[in-house]
Formats: sequence, C-alpha cells, structure tokens
Amino acid sequence: MRLTHATLLAAALAVTTVSSQAPAIQVRPLPLQVPSGSAHPQLTTSSRGVLVSWIEESGKTATLKFAERTPAGWSAPRSVASGTDWFVNWADLPSVLRLADGRLVAHWLRKTHEYLTSYDLLLSSSNDEGKTWSAPFMPHHDGTKTQHGFASLFDIPGGGLGVLWLDGRGTAPEVAGDDGGSMSLRYATFDRAWKQTGESVVDERVCDCCPIATVTTANGVIAAFRDRDPKEIRDIYVARLQNGKWSAGTPVHKDNWEIDDCPVNGPAISARGQQVVVAWFTAINDQGRAYAAFSTDGGRTFGAPARLDDGTSLGHVDVELRVDGSAIATWLEFADRRSELRIRHITASGTKSASVTVANVGRSTGIPRMATSGDEVVLAWTESTPPAGGKGDPVTTVKTAAARLAR
Repeated sequence: MRLTHATLLAAALAVTTVSSQAPAIQVRPLPLQVPSGSAHPQLTTSSRGVLVSWIEESGKTATLKFAERTPAGWSAPRSVASGTDWFVNWADLPSVLRLADGRLVAHWLRKTHEYLTSYDLLLSSSNDEGKTWSAPFMPHHDGTKTQHGFASLFDIPGGGLGVLWLDGRGTAPEVAGDDGGSMSLRYATFDRAWKQTGESVVDERVCDCCPIATVTTANGVIAAFRDRDPKEIRDIYVARLQNGKWSAGTPVHKDNWEIDDCPVNGPAISARGQQVVVAWFTAINDQGRAYAAFSTDGGRTFGAPARLDDGTSLGHVDVELRVDGSAIATWLEFADRRSELRIRHITASGTKSASVTVANVGRSTGIPRMATSGDEVVLAWTESTPPAGGKGDPVTTVKTAAARLAR
C-alpha cells in the first residue's frame, strides 16, 4: 500500500512520543491549492508572514505562482510570470519575496542558448499585491552565454533590494582557459525605484551549483555559500555585508572536503539579533553527514558542529533559529533503502530531540524548504507519485506542513 501525505504526517506525530532531552516536534499538513505538476517550492518570510512560491508546468510553458500564509490558511494562488524559454531545475529555485515596504519582487531563470546550459537571472516587481508585474530586468550585464542563477534576494538598509547569485561569466570559453574557469559569487543592489546602484564580486571562486543562503542579523546581512579553493576543498563559508562592503569569506568549520565536482548541496542560515546558526552537508570518505553550528557574535565565529542526521544524510538541509537560541533543522536521510525528509529540534549545546519523518521522498523532491513566522515553522517540498499505469515520469505536487515544538 502506498503511504499518503496524511499517513506519513500521522506517523510523524507518533514518532515524537520518543523521549528526548530536547522538546519533540509535532507536524501537521497545511493544504495548498496546487495542481498535479506543481514543483520546486520556495519559502520566504516578511513581517506579514510566510510566502510560498512554486512552478507549474503545462507542456512547454512554465508559470511561477505564489500564496501567502493567513490565519485561515494559504491565500488563493497568484501568478507572477510564464514562459516557454525558462530554465527549470530541481536545485535552482525561483522565489517571491515581500520587501519591508510591502512591495513584491520575484526571480526566475531564462535560457539563453538552445543547446548550452546557459541562462540569465530575471527579476520582476509588483506594487499591487501581485496583480501586475514589471517587465523583467537583470542584475548582471556581461552578456555571456553562461550560467547565472542560485539567487538570494533580501532587503537592504534604507529600502531597496540586494541580490546575490552564482555567476558563470568566468567559465565563458573566451576567458576560461584550460581549467574551464570558475563560478563567482556576485552582488547587486537596486534602489526603491528599481534603478541598479551597484554590482560587485563577493568571492571569485565558489562551488559551481550549490545553492547559497542569506540572512539579516543585528550587524547586517550574512551570506553562506560553498567555497572552492585551488585544491578542490569545498567547505561552507560565510561573508558579511557591512557598510555596503562584503568581508572576505571565512569557513564555518574546516571539514576539508575535497571533491572534484559540485555536490549540488548548499548551506542554510538563520539568525535573530547576534545569534546565528548555519546548517550544511559534507561527505568526507563518502560518508554523508549533516551538521549545524551556532554563533553568538553575529556570525564572526562559530562553535563546534553538532551532528543533525541519524546515520546517513543526503543533505539538502534547512534550519530556523528560535527565540531561545535553539534551532529546528531539516535534512534528507537515507534509511531502509529510501530517502526521507526528517526534522528535529537541536540546542546550541548539541542536545537533540528525536527526529521526525515528515515524508518519504525521491529525486524529484528537489530541495525541501522551511521558514518561520512566530512560533510556527512552515515546511514545503515536492511529493512525487508513480504515473498512472506505471509508465512515464512521476507526478509531482507541492506539499506544505506546519511544525511546532510539543508543549
């Protein structure tokens, strides 16, 4: 018998009865109005609460949609944009963000070559609650047929938008050289009138296709990303934005993970004031592990890593910091010959609750997401089911759930 979404969540509730020093987690489903064929969810948070976005595909057309969390549930879905030339990928997720001034901004990817894996990062804004959207604009202007993606959008002081993304202009054949060149981490700013006010390089050489993450602390924005050094050590670094300038990246922890190719497994970061937590995946000696490390000085230094997973992690982590300085983390666990989305509570001292299995997942699940509003944690992921008759691609549907610590 196939386990349904509701069955898995019911089982998750039972798991939380396992005794543990840290409070256990309870999970319940949040119905979302999405059709079969929806996928690639992303979550963002504003003063109004959590916003979920996703992609719906019909034939060759992709559409970016979103909904916002309300006391009555998710709002009715609204559309941002559609296209037949989009680059849609399980790891490089579009997003919709509500800025501090109430306006909306979104991003997605558009292919720039019929045969090469090259695409541009497009942005669009809305001043009327998503009813209409501006013509797309870009933060990069190099004109190369290379990759520009894995964007993270955030408010900047004084109003306006900051954008970080992975930029492939250094991999263009005319400049790459024999080693193929490298991806860089770049930053652009826009004022309240959407005029671009700057573009700069944060790191000249980063991992090719690992998602990046940003968060705002009491001291400014911090970016977490997977670095890439000349010896192919690809550990998680953070850089801090202060007075309009980015600091040099520093390692959260020296895993010394040497890997020739991109693992497509980025970090997650969350903060409250000076408290920061970073979660990440590493696989020294081919042993998949998920970790979290806490900081009390705005991300300048981090404590010893605490293990998140239960045995074998596939990564794709997310983390949310709580008011008391503890955190809730998610990751993909490989157990009993299957992949599971798991969640647990962890303190800065490393004390953990029992993990809860939220759903059985597969490759089409992509990267599960998590966001916090008040004391509620919202989860989003893609659920896949076998096609009718057993032939063809799995049928995907975006699912959402809410998690709280048991009282």
